[in-house]
Amino acid sequence: MPVSVPKLKDITEAAKRTAGMIHHTPVLHSRTLNTLFDAALFFKCENFQKAGSFKSRGAVNALFSLDDAILSNGVATHSSGNHAQALARAASVKNIPAYIVMPGNAPSIKVEAVKNYGGLITFCKPDLQERENTLKKVIEKTGAIEIHPYDNFHIVSGQATAAMELINDTPPLDFILAPVGGGGLLGGTALSARFFSNGTKVVGCEPGGADDAFRSFRNGKLIPCTNPRTIADGLLTSLGELPFTIIKKYVHDIVTVSEKAITAAMKLLFERLKIVVEPSAAVPFAAILENKIDVKNKKVGIIISGGNIDSEKLAKIFKQQ
Repeated sequence: MPVSVPKLKDITEAAKRTAGMIHHTPVLHSRTLNTLFDAALFFKCENFQKAGSFKSRGAVNALFSLDDAILSNGVATHSSGNHAQALARAASVKNIPAYIVMPGNAPSIKVEAVKNYGGLITFCKPDLQERENTLKKVIEKTGAIEIHPYDNFHIVSGQATAAMELINDTPPLDFILAPVGGGGLLGGTALSARFFSNGTKVVGCEPGGADDAFRSFRNGKLIPCTNPRTIADGLLTSLGELPFTIIKKYVHDIVTVSEKAITAAMKLLFERLKIVVEPSAAVPFAAILENKIDVKNKKVGIIISGGNIDSEKLAKIFKQQ
């Protein structure tokens, strides 16, 4: 059965639907970084988004696309953090319960944020099969509807609005770089580039220790993520079917980066842009640091996906640099 892919109207409708419930985040730039890399870099700061990441775009769009009757028993999902926060927040705006399955090793800052938004957490063992099995039990018990973190039409449509804003707020871009985990952001970014800036190449960026998207892209078929090892906890999940359908067709390339480059990128963004980003969000900039993409004399949009990291972990990372 063919996978339904969002169209231009789905993205523009998502932008209208979510307006007023999410931030139109700023685009920052640095003369120092531009000089250092001999390029014009435009950083789309989703670390300033509601609930701290781009995930709020998809969560709000998904919930407000559904009839109240469908949502009467609440929503449910599994997530290690950012989607959990975003869905719990969106559910609180909608005044419905949000049942969140989280792995026991989820970052404490993200667990506390879910609780603060009123999310009802069930913990499970930290592997995908356990997450899915636990979620199934929660849904059977509550009757809640599942809102998948990335393999969801309305989620992808919502995530696409970040790149749409970036394109509208900058000169014509040669590249847009986005991190890739489940693929909702990268897939949405690729669609926005196609519809609103067809000459812009989209590149996905991924940790070398969790490179299933890279391998799937190279092989033309989904290859699940097994035993991922990376500081970028938001990119540990496997690529989804819907995002992969989009990525295969519209993404120019996927590159991988080292753990050292991720932490170096976090520190440089803190020092030059004065912003705190989580490791997953630093991955696209890390690709520039490692020369994985030729950006010389190019205009490059970089989606900073989120800023949910606790101060102790941040201090530890910076101390290691």
